[in-house]
Order: sequence, then C-alpha cells, then structure tokens
Amino acid sequence: MDFKQLASDRYSCRRLSDRKVDESTVRHLLEVQRLAPTAANRQPQRIYVLEGEDAVKTIAKATHYDFGARLFFVVCYDKDESWKRKFDGFDGGIMDAVIIGCHLDLAVAAAGLGTCWIAHFDPDALRDAMDLPDNHIPVAIFPIGYPAEDARPSRAHTDRRPLDDTVIDRR
Repeated sequence: MDFKQLASDRYSCRRLSDRKVDESTVRHLLEVQRLAPTAANRQPQRIYVLEGEDAVKTIAKATHYDFGARLFFVVCYDKDESWKRKFDGFDGGIMDAVIIGCHLDLAVAAAGLGTCWIAHFDPDALRDAMDLPDNHIPVAIFPIGYPAEDARPSRAHTDRRPLDDTVIDRR
C-alpha cells in the first residue's frame, strides 16, 4: 500500500474487538515509534504500555474513551530531556509526542489494527492513576486492538476542506 492510500484508509476506530494483539506486533509498533524524528534527536518520548483489565481501570480514571481496547499506549514526553526553542522557550516535547503519535497511528493501521487518538483525558487523573513522574507529560492515549466486525469510519471521515482553505502558497 502506498502512503497516500494508507493515510486515506486509516480511520479513528471506536469499536475494538477483544482479540489479543500478539507481542511481536506490539514490539513492531514500538520500534516504528522509535524511528520517528524528534527535535534535535533528543528522543524524549516515553511510551507506557498498559494491557488487560487493570489497564482498562487505570485509563477509566482519566477518560471514558477506551473503545473496548485491552491494550493502550500512553504517549508522554520527558520535559527534562525535550528540546526547548531558545527564542521563546517553546517545548519541542509536545511536537515530538505528536510526531510519535502519527507514526503509531499509521503503523497501527498498516498492521491491520485499529486505534483512535485520545486527547480528551484528565492529565492529572492519568498522572495519578499511572503514578507518572512529574517530568513525564502525557499527550495522548492510544487504545489499540483489532477492529470489531461492525467497526466503521465516522460519516465525516472523508470530509476534507479544499486545499485553498488550508494552504497559503506564497511561491
């Protein structure tokens, strides 16, 4: 599959089956995120892998969005290791975590799995539930699993604004 097709076909899967994801696939996904570029190659990402009923209970303390998953990747960055822009102090760890998340999202789809990027969570509740160190900043939760038989993209999946609305071409 070419990249454009993968990007087009992947969707936010909100119905996952209870079929277990094998360890080799989990390792593959973790390797793919490791290949993602990060600012100044600092690699501040910290990916927490949670699985099983305890994982569901932990995630439920911060959000009700689990979509039936039993496997979760919680994408964080280490604010003590992330690159900071000298002009205004912008923390590149946020950007790095988003790049990591994009790699994960596409790798999950390429592996025949489903996920949905979860940003709607209480970060303090998640930090407490996972006993995260203060320097690990949670950015996204990825519930991961095989799509349920009735899983479908949302009706708005293919709605895209025209390029002229999103691109300012100053060439």
